[in-house]
Amino acid sequence: MVKINKIYTKTGDDGSTGLVGGKRTAKDSLRVVAYGDIDELNCAIGVASACAARCGHKKICEQLELIQNELFDAGAELATPPGESWPGMEALNEPMILRLEGWIDQITDKLPELRSFVLPGSSELNAYIHLARAVCRRAERSCVTLTKHEALRPAIIVYLNRLSDFLFALARHASHLDKKAELLWVPASKRSST
Repeated sequence: MVKINKIYTKTGDDGSTGLVGGKRTAKDSLRVVAYGDIDELNCAIGVASACAARCGHKKICEQLELIQNELFDAGAELATPPGESWPGMEALNEPMILRLEGWIDQITDKLPELRSFVLPGSSELNAYIHLARAVCRRAERSCVTLTKHEALRPAIIVYLNRLSDFLFALARHASHLDKKAELLWVPASKRSST
């Protein structure tokens, strides 16, 4: 188990941070940006999960908590220099991706067919999940950028891609659970100018 005694170390005052194993790198390096975006995604999912708990949606909380743990694993992997590993290091894998696909199928089978783009905000939970989805897409883009400069296991990008799909489906599902009509995009030609 990790033991953290001291919050500030002052070692990052020069704009660098330590990777797993002690190697130093700039805080704005592509690798740090990628795991920073995953950390932000984890936070956004935490907000959505807290809202789901307040709304009494236990299954959503359980799913999001599992995802948060997997994202922490992904962040730890990204914080490890390429080609290195450590005892107990967890890695995102195909069964996790397939589980997300299964959840997507379970949700979408119960939802009405989508005939327009949706806007976030039909409910508070819907909005928070959509926010997490948008952060997920950014984390995915950061990881794609990283692959152009350093090695990265493809499963991380596939997982993030599938996770954003799951979050989209989950946002729609949350609206239906809360009996809220989804907000649909209205093209400019059909909007009133009030």
